[in-house]
Amino acid sequence: MQDFIEITDSEFEEQVLNSDLPVLIDVWAPWCGPCRAIAPAIEQIATEYKGRIKVGKLNVDDNAETARKYGVASIPALMIFKDGKPVKGIIGAIPKEQIEDMLQPFLVEA
Repeated sequence: MQDFIEITDSEFEEQVLNSDLPVLIDVWAPWCGPCRAIAPAIEQIATEYKGRIKVGKLNVDDNAETARKYGVASIPALMIFKDGKPVKGIIGAIPKEQIEDMLQPFLVEA
């Protein structure tokens, strides 16, 4: 079973904006090579930090409305939401360690 959730435009408010946990969103597309390159790191983070942060994947091809609303112009795009607001974001395929460093200030204590 996967520890990340697939997020859609219609579920975004419920799954992300109303989440009790901070949320890491991976905005991606199946045809995007860099997106596929970071997918294993995103999935590992979802497992390793379960209960401390929620991890979601948003397919930009199927959910363009949300991507447009948050100004996503390039993918992969990683965004952290806390208390219903975007608090951090980064574009591009970055190493897992860099993603973890970005998450540290927002993780809930285990």
